[in-house]
Amino acid sequence: MLMAHPPSPPLKLSRRERARLEGIARSTSRSYAAVREAKGLLLAADGQSNHAIGSQLGVAATTPAHWREKFEREGVKGVGEVAEGRGRKPTIPQERIDQMIDDTRNTTPDDATHWSLRSMSRHSGLSTGLIAQEWKARGLKPHLVKTFKISNDPNFENKLVDVVGLYMHPPKNALVFSVDEKSQIQALDRTQQSLPMKEGKPGTITHDYKRHGTTTLFAALNVLTGEVIGRCLPRHRNEEFLAFLKLIDKETPKGKQVHVIVDNYATHKHENVTNWLEKHKRFHLHFTPTSSSWLNLVERWFREITDKAIRRGVFGSVDQLIETIENYIDHNNADPKPFIWTRLPDKSSPKSAEDEWPWNQRTKQALFDAHRTSSLPLDGARRLASDVQRHAVQSHRSSGAAHHNRDDYHLQRRGKPPLQRVDLRG
Repeated sequence: MLMAHPPSPPLKLSRRERARLEGIARSTSRSYAAVREAKGLLLAADGQSNHAIGSQLGVAATTPAHWREKFEREGVKGVGEVAEGRGRKPTIPQERIDQMIDDTRNTTPDDATHWSLRSMSRHSGLSTGLIAQEWKARGLKPHLVKTFKISNDPNFENKLVDVVGLYMHPPKNALVFSVDEKSQIQALDRTQQSLPMKEGKPGTITHDYKRHGTTTLFAALNVLTGEVIGRCLPRHRNEEFLAFLKLIDKETPKGKQVHVIVDNYATHKHENVTNWLEKHKRFHLHFTPTSSSWLNLVERWFREITDKAIRRGVFGSVDQLIETIENYIDHNNADPKPFIWTRLPDKSSPKSAEDEWPWNQRTKQALFDAHRTSSLPLDGARRLASDVQRHAVQSHRSSGAAHHNRDDYHLQRRGKPPLQRVDLRG
């Protein structure tokens, strides 16, 4: 004689719990176990017995009872979760996975510079799917590489503080220009006519081209206003740079001091340039550290004109190219917007290195002292101090060679800059 199964009391669900369980039961992305468990709990809430639920879902009668108990303890968040120690046991020892990760980081294949999923699979005997999963979990991307540049300038810190100080707090009654030349700008003409943009299709341009000559753009970006003084010249020798300095002298008020930020190109230090500067005392040249031309704000403006006016342009002659450049400068000066020097959030500045390098503390103190006479918010001074501190720490770690990355800094174009800024040059 078969014994009757005692009826189970209906599972009590709130409206919110029922809605969430119904969503899991309909899901096509959740695991099969989670969907099945959600359906069983909904049947239990409708008053069906554990035996009836097991028959419908193809599980033992004890399984719905277990679902009920777990739901009462953990709620909806426990649906589909496997208890610790249960479930399928791993068949691959952790030691093999650890060895694969160690080989990924510290070795290379015999016939390549980096591992791929297939080459590592052949090397380790593991599946490509498992390797991809382990690499992703640890953020390993052997196919990617980032470049960097180490500056060997012994005065890296002093030049950095000098240039950033000009950005953050220009001297009173003075003009600050970021100056550089963009050389070998090619006047390129396309071999076939381009097609216009259509709905669902971008415009087209041929990858091959005809060259019609080159020009060099000399540009001086006014750090405070965003206005640009520019001139296109055929070459970029000291004669052309000197002619451009004379143009700046002509275009600026005579009663103001002029601070010019330039890189370490030999043309900028030529004897002819030095002699001219000795006769024009209001001009002061500030050099960026070696291998650090990214510190010059005009480089950011060069990217703007390249992206917007040059790269996709079609020029039948150098004169057309020069006309396009001059037209862009005129539009820029009609509504100038300065670039504001800021930095990305600093996530790596260990306290141990900070304590080992006293220059950081001196820089911080100078910043906070300057803050007392400035309207720059204290958190802005802290961010700038941390920024300069990073370079000092990296310089210390590199035994005198400053290691920098252009991603450490971020240049944005905004409206008007603050009137008062921290002076780092004092």
